[in-house]
Amino acid sequence: MKYKNILITGGAGFVGSNLAISFKRNFNNIEVIALDNLKRRGSELNLPRLKREGVIFIHGDVRNSSDIDIIDKTDLIIECSAEPSVMAGLNGNTDYLIDTNLGGLINCLNYSVKKNSDIIFLSTSRVYPYQVLNKCNYVESEKRFDFSENQEITGVTTKGINEKFPLMGARSLYGATKLASELFIREYAESFGIKTIINRFGCIAGPWQMGKIDQGVMALWVIKHVLKKELKYIGYGGLGKQVRDFIHIEDVFNVLIKQIENIDKLSGKTFNVGGGIENSVSLKELSEVCKKITGNKINISSEQKNRPADLKVYITDNSVIQNTIDWIPQKNIEDIVKDTHEWVIKNQTLLDNILG
Repeated sequence: MKYKNILITGGAGFVGSNLAISFKRNFNNIEVIALDNLKRRGSELNLPRLKREGVIFIHGDVRNSSDIDIIDKTDLIIECSAEPSVMAGLNGNTDYLIDTNLGGLINCLNYSVKKNSDIIFLSTSRVYPYQVLNKCNYVESEKRFDFSENQEITGVTTKGINEKFPLMGARSLYGATKLASELFIREYAESFGIKTIINRFGCIAGPWQMGKIDQGVMALWVIKHVLKKELKYIGYGGLGKQVRDFIHIEDVFNVLIKQIENIDKLSGKTFNVGGGIENSVSLKELSEVCKKITGNKINISSEQKNRPADLKVYITDNSVIQNTIDWIPQKNIEDIVKDTHEWVIKNQTLLDNILG
């Protein structure tokens, strides 16, 4: 491992805590610090896990530069901190969203300049404008929507969305903070010579994700099936044909390791990273997988009205990252559902107050 001191912001969240633990398990001679404000409900459950694995936890907030500056030494920052909901700020209260996602990132960049540390930024597929995505040509089958072969918009094929997809248009306030963060990262890299990699992840899933309707839909679907509680197909006729691709958190760690090994070559680049077409699934198809794995059939109602900024389809075209570092996801949809199901069953008592 090139780096000996790794700082993971949002380090008690689903993504951050799993990455911190994976780094310690695979490289026990490095120091891993997890910084988190514990605002998201359920993140406190990760603190015992982090402690057991030897991860140093700091209760701090990326919005406060002083909380970051007290950390003495960092070779690499993995920037996972975020208000992750695509619905964030739509009630008119945008302060926390912008201060965390953009202001926090700028604080991390300033810290990286002081400490001469590199940055890997976890961005999002939500930087792509939803209005343009929904203008792509689709085919509809019994269970799902898919991108058609004939497209008039650059950057979309039957494989999904690649890095050439247009960026002009509305993308949600959440997506806007992430795209703005990408712009600042590029400017800091050019101005101060820090090494950076930007990953536009699709839907990340797996154990220890506290799923909600607006973020973490895979975990939500599994949890509701385990608890035998009702779900709802929302939008696009209420048929559950919306499609997303999912990447297991272990595959996220694996791609980061390969990027770290090649950071000199990859610095300054931006990648789309996700489960890809092979690991794409509609809500209707996901319901069938959850029924198979959990053994429970639940009632799923319908609401035809579309949610703000919702998409018919988002599938990650992984071609660039796969060809660059020879990486492909190892976990499929059933693997993700099985791993999440096992986690819920094993920790159901602990999770009752969070997931009920």
